[in-house]
Formats: sequence, structure tokens, C-alpha cells
Amino acid sequence: MKNTLLKYYIVAFYLCSTFVMFAEPGTGTDNGTPLESEDTPMPINDYIWVLAVLGLIFVFMKFRAIQKNRIQG
Repeated sequence: MKNTLLKYYIVAFYLCSTFVMFAEPGTGTDNGTPLESEDTPMPINDYIWVLAVLGLIFVFMKFRAIQKNRIQG
């Protein structure tokens, strides 16, 4: 079970880390001045489907484990 869960964590990390890999640097300076207001923030709703799928998989695995314990015990 740990090996399967580790695989799911790796896939989730890979899918959710793409926004970091493709993010563009800001236009501020190194002395602490704020970024220009023309920069648009990175939207989070691009990856909401990934979170929904992972949540459904987690719920399915939990219900399956509960059913398995109920049948055996």
C-alpha cells in the first residue's frame, strides 16, 4: 500500500508543479521594491481538476478499505 500511495504522491506532485516550472519572473528589483502592477497572478483554477480527481481517488480508496474491513470483520 505504501508503494502505491507513493506513486500517487509523485504523480500529484508532478502534475501540480508544472505551474512553477513555467512561471515567468517578476519585473521588480532586488532591493525590495514591489513588482509592477501589470503582472498578472498565476491562476489556481487551471489545476482544480487535478485536486478534484485526487480527492475522488482518495475517497474511493477509503470507502473500499472500509468495505473490506466490514466484510472481513
